[in-house]
Amino acid sequence: MTAVAVVTRVDVEAPRRGDPTPVAEPRIGWRITVPSPSWRQAGAEVEWSSAGAVERVRLPGGGRPRRTWPFAPLAPRQQGTLRVRVFGDDESASDWSEPVPVVAAFLGDGEWHADWIGQRTPEIHAQPVLLRHEFTAHDVVRATLYSSSVGVHQVSVNGADVTDHVLAPGWTPYSARTVHETTDVTGLLREGDNCILIRLAGAWATEHFGFRQNAQPRYGEQPRVAMQLLVESADGAHRWISTDGAWRTTRGALRTSGLYAGECYDARMHLRDAAGRPCDQPGYDDGGWTPALIHPAEHVPGPRISPPVRRTDERRPVALLPGAGDATILDFGQNLVGRVRLRVTGPAGTTVTVRHAEVLEHGELGVRPLRRAAATDRYTLSGEGVEVWEPEFTFHGFRYAEVSGWPGEIVTDDVTAVVIHSDLERTGWFHTSHPLLQRLHENVVWSLRGNFLSVPTDCPQRDERLGWTGDIQVFAPTAAFLYDVRGFLDSWLRDLALEQDDEGVVPFVIPDVIGLARPAAAWGDAAVIVPDVLERHFGDRDVLTRQYPSARAWVELCLRRAGAGRVWEGDFQFGDWLDPTAPPDRPGQAMTATGLVATAYLAHSTRLLSRAAEILGHTTDAERYRGVADEVRQAFVREYVTGAGRLLSDTPTAYALALTFDLLPSALRDPAGRRLAALVRENGYRIATGFVGTPIVLDALTSTGHDAAAGRLLLQTACPSWLYPVTMGATTIWERWDSMLPDGSINPGDMTSFNHYALGAVADWMHRELAGLALTRPGHRSVRIAPHPLPGVDDASASYEGPFGRIEAGWRREDAQIVVHAALPAGVTAQVRLPDGREFSVGAGNHRWVCPAEGGSSPGAVGMDTALADVIDDPEALRLVEQLLEQHGPGSVAAMHAGTRWTARQTLAEVVFQYASPMIQAEIARQLAELSADRLGSHRAAEGSQLTPATRRTPPSI
Repeated sequence: MTAVAVVTRVDVEAPRRGDPTPVAEPRIGWRITVPSPSWRQAGAEVEWSSAGAVERVRLPGGGRPRRTWPFAPLAPRQQGTLRVRVFGDDESASDWSEPVPVVAAFLGDGEWHADWIGQRTPEIHAQPVLLRHEFTAHDVVRATLYSSSVGVHQVSVNGADVTDHVLAPGWTPYSARTVHETTDVTGLLREGDNCILIRLAGAWATEHFGFRQNAQPRYGEQPRVAMQLLVESADGAHRWISTDGAWRTTRGALRTSGLYAGECYDARMHLRDAAGRPCDQPGYDDGGWTPALIHPAEHVPGPRISPPVRRTDERRPVALLPGAGDATILDFGQNLVGRVRLRVTGPAGTTVTVRHAEVLEHGELGVRPLRRAAATDRYTLSGEGVEVWEPEFTFHGFRYAEVSGWPGEIVTDDVTAVVIHSDLERTGWFHTSHPLLQRLHENVVWSLRGNFLSVPTDCPQRDERLGWTGDIQVFAPTAAFLYDVRGFLDSWLRDLALEQDDEGVVPFVIPDVIGLARPAAAWGDAAVIVPDVLERHFGDRDVLTRQYPSARAWVELCLRRAGAGRVWEGDFQFGDWLDPTAPPDRPGQAMTATGLVATAYLAHSTRLLSRAAEILGHTTDAERYRGVADEVRQAFVREYVTGAGRLLSDTPTAYALALTFDLLPSALRDPAGRRLAALVRENGYRIATGFVGTPIVLDALTSTGHDAAAGRLLLQTACPSWLYPVTMGATTIWERWDSMLPDGSINPGDMTSFNHYALGAVADWMHRELAGLALTRPGHRSVRIAPHPLPGVDDASASYEGPFGRIEAGWRREDAQIVVHAALPAGVTAQVRLPDGREFSVGAGNHRWVCPAEGGSSPGAVGMDTALADVIDDPEALRLVEQLLEQHGPGSVAAMHAGTRWTARQTLAEVVFQYASPMIQAEIARQLAELSADRLGSHRAAEGSQLTPATRRTPPSI
């Protein structure tokens, strides 16, 4: 029997696999396993079954992601199943795949008619509210619920929540775009009387966004909700049940709710009528409730395209620590985003208070970085047995929670940290046996999870939590590898285009709630770069098409700011934000000239815009922007680069930009790479880059042949470095390199977060260059396998679950060899470059190659007259000097590193005399001499062992 392919998965465009599709013509794709690496797909057949009709369409050619829907557009609420089978070029045919349900999530034109309603007489700002309505239903065959809010809500039908979504429908710029949930609630309706209850709170809609005195609500003082339910009966009749002024409202047990403040819940105020019926059941007496207030109409909502926020994980405390007074501090062992669920028994009226923080400082919650965010939840017990409560319409960023007012003794089973974030599908993984690097990568993943919550935020804990454009611009490639972020970032990009003004200015944050919008390079460039990332990673031309006018408007604005000289200088810029040399209270005071950064990004974005235009068939635009990008590149060289390849901002960020964005003439790349490596060494292999330079500095080093410098920079553990936070116990990426100082105190700056993914953009390089798995064609149809086995790392691998299946690549050391391995699914090819320089192409299958490990040079003699550049490249000698200095003068090592440039023209003696007495200097010289002698002896012994018996010298006989 001939072996055939198997269709293992069929994908239909949706916010998340299995969700209703938000578009009438969803893209489709499938994955297969093949009987042999040589098997090739020649075509496929797609079957669509809906309303008793079956259609089949034959599609020619091999597999490719995101094929066009081959049938008539879906109608609102249309449902059916899709199956796929594939044919090989050997004329073999697979079996049909399992049928995949498809449901249209969108409404028809003019079908939205629900009123936006809320509390008529709220007592406080952003008052949480309950809204209810009863109706009858008979012989129901289908019931579809559409709900939206300016605020966040949960709908229950007859006491059962209709979904497990959290903070629905998420955050959009409500004044320009609202979205609706689409839920099948057929199974929740009863024959006869039914009750709909909506729990509503303000969240993003009513939060005071902005800094200091400028903080204010941006979307109104109170939340509002709109909902409509289509009930279809067996006799073909249908009717809409919609929110209007007849709905009843009241204040419930949730007394207050805010993203920054937290929630207060009084369980004594659970609503039951005189007959004991709860308010979410039909028949409840709501005579004391008030009619709903009808608010002015909002934009007609569209179907949600971003994955919903869900509870995705739970964590129990790993330690209970004593707090102030009767308080207990819970350590959950992981900095996360979510809430704490309580399981408590006690007298009625007892109030349990939960405060949150990311770190401890001097044994107490480190709450200063939260600024205005109280991050405090309070639960007042009803006294009715075991009570379980979890805040519903807020979230916190925390590892530690301080619980006070607990009745009796608290135990770990009583409290659970519930992790929430947008429920993205995981697609990428990285593994290494190096424990610090592995923890660094895990920290990146946790920071993504915590900050991809409806929108890509900067931080999840303080009075900010905003969609900063610069952060996602640098992090998008990392995110696109780790998770399927198509719908998530597609939704955010639509909001970016809506918030962009007529001049093309992209606000600093999306949604724009801080009110100040000025063009800022690297931040506004998200309009160009993020769509480009989605097209490259997922082959998503739809986003590229939709966002092209936005990207073009941004580039045209920047070109106007640059003028005829094509150099963008003189405007406000964030620049290389959080350069480690910047003072704590002035994070934008970086070493690299802001004009250099802005002009580099202008060249980069103009080139990417030309690429987008070419892909989309805009030939005239493609040619024009290609020419303009070259003009900007020439202007960059003219203004900022010397004839010898030096940049006028002689900083690692400047060279990283010039090299990674390909702004230099080919003759100057090697000199620029050498200068970058020299600067990295002069800085003691400690980070000297901020938001702009950090994601690309390792790329600039490895692309110019300086792998050793890249390895030293990556593996550095002193501050500032990627691994310093790991050594300090970090479980997420920090905003600042020194968010926590070595003495355990929090950075004194007003802006300090311990969960900020931007500096974790290094993970993209870890996937592509360290492990060696990089895409070369959109949708991962073709990849490059070219690992960089760095000194100090024994192995690294990456895997990616792409549209064709899982792709794996990596390497490991075995004795004096490097073993490179790869696994490619059908439909994917790879260009391979091994560490020994061999290059070739391979196709589907499992592969293994062996090449010799590159031997490092053995360190030689070292002494007080050794050049500083050689000392910093000799970790053993440097460690000896540091140990002796610190032993006799605590703090002297930190002072030495802070004040030393490790150059080739200064000697160790010139530095050591500043921090050590003559006696200590002599001791350092003595021990360095011993080290040199040991090395010489080892070197001679190694040479002797390599001689044959015939050539080995023997002492003369006496």
